[in-house]
Amino acid sequence: MHVNRIPFQQISQFSNKDIAYATRHPALRPFYKYEVSIENFGQVIEDKKMDQTDRQLLVSVLREQYTAYHAGEGTLANITLLGDERTFTVTTAHQPCLLTGPLYFIYKAFSAINLAEALRSAYPAYHFVPVFVLGSEDHDFEEINHIHLFGKKLQWENEESGSCGKMGTASLQPLLADLAGILGDSDHAKEILEIITTAYSHKTFGAATVHLVSQLFSLYGLIVLDMNHPSFKRKFEPYMRRELLEQASRALVETTTSELEAAGFSGQAHARDINLFYMRDQFRERIVLEEGLYKVLNTDYVFTQEEILAELEQHPEYFSPNVIMRPLYQECILPNLAYIGGGGEIAYWLERKEQFAYFGINFPMLVRRNSLLWVDKNTGKRMDKLGLRIEDLLEETESLIRRYVKEHAVAELSLKEEKTALESVFQGIGQKALKIDATLEKAVLAEAAKQIKGLEQLEDRLLRAEKQRHEVELNQLRALREKLFPGNGLQERYDNLLPYFLAYGWDFFKTLKEHLHPLEPGLVVISE
Repeated sequence: MHVNRIPFQQISQFSNKDIAYATRHPALRPFYKYEVSIENFGQVIEDKKMDQTDRQLLVSVLREQYTAYHAGEGTLANITLLGDERTFTVTTAHQPCLLTGPLYFIYKAFSAINLAEALRSAYPAYHFVPVFVLGSEDHDFEEINHIHLFGKKLQWENEESGSCGKMGTASLQPLLADLAGILGDSDHAKEILEIITTAYSHKTFGAATVHLVSQLFSLYGLIVLDMNHPSFKRKFEPYMRRELLEQASRALVETTTSELEAAGFSGQAHARDINLFYMRDQFRERIVLEEGLYKVLNTDYVFTQEEILAELEQHPEYFSPNVIMRPLYQECILPNLAYIGGGGEIAYWLERKEQFAYFGINFPMLVRRNSLLWVDKNTGKRMDKLGLRIEDLLEETESLIRRYVKEHAVAELSLKEEKTALESVFQGIGQKALKIDATLEKAVLAEAAKQIKGLEQLEDRLLRAEKQRHEVELNQLRALREKLFPGNGLQERYDNLLPYFLAYGWDFFKTLKEHLHPLEPGLVVISE
């Protein structure tokens, strides 16, 4: 394997804010608490100690959840360690996705695993545990119900609504039957299919995803945590009460968003007056305050202030934080030091520092997860044949094609010198025309423009002719770029784990474990 890193600044698919945070742009410094470095975790540890996490609650819920799943010895040991005041977590999160969804789901996990390992070496007096929080309360089904597999879209058809984690897995069985035929009967296919089938034997999609991710990372001590638990909601109840009564989050976030915009960066998340959902079977809907009454949109639920506070006290599990409150919920429950996320996630965390201060919870270090581009052997050979490097393929397809054609043309395609000469000729004609009859100047300029346009058209014809001569190579170039940057996006946001597991088995995981280190900047490129 050959590994190199490309600076984020060269990757057009990353947002300006993502690049700015990764490269420590000074304009973003007011919006986060800690500079990202291994040395600064000492201060984060001291600050997080002040939060007084309920470790007994955390360990109890985790042990309860893991009775339903097969957990590796490292994971069980890490759950026990969380009861120790010297143990802290580093956390990433994602909603449950069909068959883990896009590749970056996997990269997130390894970013957390390796950061925890680096911290153990740097701070031997403490213990560090990687945690993957599963956002099973999310209800954006269209976002998580499909994967791209061998050029096709495999999609879960399901009529349920509400929280995705609560959806049943019975409707997944036809898809899993199709998957078995797609994967084939190689040893790697049989192994991964057995893991998938066992995981999706759980009744709910959330439980199935916890099981699947736990199995995939059983060797690495990763804890997968579903936070949709009544005891956790009970712990978070005071914060939800304040959100219902004080409704401060919106003003805090909007003020920060305005400051970000003044610094040259757009906002990410839209804050509501009340940033909580009411959640029951088959629905998860926003809570709004209208004319002194708390209403649940698209339902008949209506509460007075006294009634909704009583409902919260009796059934905190019916209340669900949205994207604005979810970071607070996570940090309230976990003894967490760092949140590891992609550019979009970091962007909305950058809007939260003042909100965290208001609610009295420590704001974690924000660590940009690893992004990775995988170049298999066949792709590498095709690149070599065309004389291309990864850096070349960062260029837009049509721009790259033009450059490739010009570099491989049998003759010079540019008529720049000819156009310059023609402009000089008409400049001379124009000067003569002015001396004879000033009204002729417009006619000369019009003829000059016509002739220049004719040369440009000839230039385009030369380029088209040269493209036809290189048609095979250009089709190969287009296919290469589409494979590595599908739809001009990132491979990690399109491809699923399964083709890579079929090709490499557990060696794919070993390679990721070796090379995904989130404190090292840049896009990781792994070439066979």
